[in-house]
Amino acid sequence: MPDHLETGQRGETLAYWFLRHEGYTIVARNRRARSGAGEVDLIGWDGPVLAFVEVKTRTSLEAGLPEAAVSKTKQKRVAKAAADYVRRLGRKPLNYRFDIVSILWDPVHGLRARLIKDAFKG
Repeated sequence: MPDHLETGQRGETLAYWFLRHEGYTIVARNRRARSGAGEVDLIGWDGPVLAFVEVKTRTSLEAGLPEAAVSKTKQKRVAKAAADYVRRLGRKPLNYRFDIVSILWDPVHGLRARLIKDAFKG
């Protein structure tokens, strides 16, 4: 497996445990839209709010903060996968939002995870 994919998988696992520690109830991981149009890294309940979470992991700040990599195109793909998930739930949640977990994992800064709630609109 290429290094960047391995880093991404480790970051998603870290984000899973980080969100659990923050009180989220995770209900799905790596959920793809049936059309293949997008994927949500993590889906979980934060109290009464259903959160669709994009995880970005970086091993240095050379390319900028991890959350800066969540482009408008990426946001649209996540939103499509989220809409597919909600459609298949059978009932629309009263509240939902799109969060980002930003993980910086490098020798200089150590490990730092940051949760950005309501990071973008779907």
